[in-house]
Amino acid sequence: MKELVILQITIFSLMALGFGARKWKLVSHQGQLELTNLVLYLILPANIVTSFLVEFEHDLLRDCLVILLISVGIQLFSVIYGKFLYRRQPEDRKKNLVYATICSNAGFLGNPVAEGVYGAQGLMLASIYLIPQRIMMWSEGLATYSGSRDGKGTLKKVLTHPCVLACVVGLVLLLTRAKVPDFILTPLRTLGRCNTAMSMLVIGMILAEADLKTVLDRTIVWYTVNRLILIPLLIFLVLRLLPVSALVRGDSVILAAMPAGATTSMLAAKYERDPEFAAKLVAFSTLLSLPAIVLWTWIVKL
Repeated sequence: MKELVILQITIFSLMALGFGARKWKLVSHQGQLELTNLVLYLILPANIVTSFLVEFEHDLLRDCLVILLISVGIQLFSVIYGKFLYRRQPEDRKKNLVYATICSNAGFLGNPVAEGVYGAQGLMLASIYLIPQRIMMWSEGLATYSGSRDGKGTLKKVLTHPCVLACVVGLVLLLTRAKVPDFILTPLRTLGRCNTAMSMLVIGMILAEADLKTVLDRTIVWYTVNRLILIPLLIFLVLRLLPVSALVRGDSVILAAMPAGATTSMLAAKYERDPEFAAKLVAFSTLLSLPAIVLWTWIVKL
């Protein structure tokens, strides 16, 4: 309980610092984008690889397979759920809502939270969980906006994504029990330890750019309730009935309780699908994700 309190204080403090840094113009919008890329393509992959450097146990390998299957089920459910729930919305809003239901911010915000709650094993399982979501992001998610499906392009983007490559490297190291030289391992661990701090700072910067006075929209509120409360609640109840470990259940619920991914507003702008609405969707759900994260981290640890 004490560790959870410290974790939440740390997360809020780092977000507040990121918020202040952006508001006081210590970091420009372009600088924020560059920091985001730094986390996604360098710091997070380093953190993922080192999370696999734990003592090999057959139960752990089984948990990896179980959480992968759970994630596939959640992704398929999210596609159907989003299309059904928002079928009566105007076309542009519908595309944003469906995509944001499929592609949450679990990769950016969820990883440090999973690591904070469950340590290296939590991060390792979170990395496995996110593989199906990354596939859906570049396939069904992108097709939601573009209307086209490029199988080869999707496969290339998934297989070359640094976080997916980091999972492959990590799994090889876990299964072979290969000894990583200190001159490689030490820089990797040092870089990976920056993940939580950098991720939370960037989330704070994203919130600082939002005009919170204009985000109160009934549809946005309804989406946020579904994304942060109803979907993870359904997953929590289902997994309570299944013979899965507490670690797998907790990680799955926490990662399912994440806000709209930042790529929602990026793709909406690219395809001219009401980017203002998409930006508000990301900002409001991210803001409300703070108390939701507190709630779900306490629930899964009961």
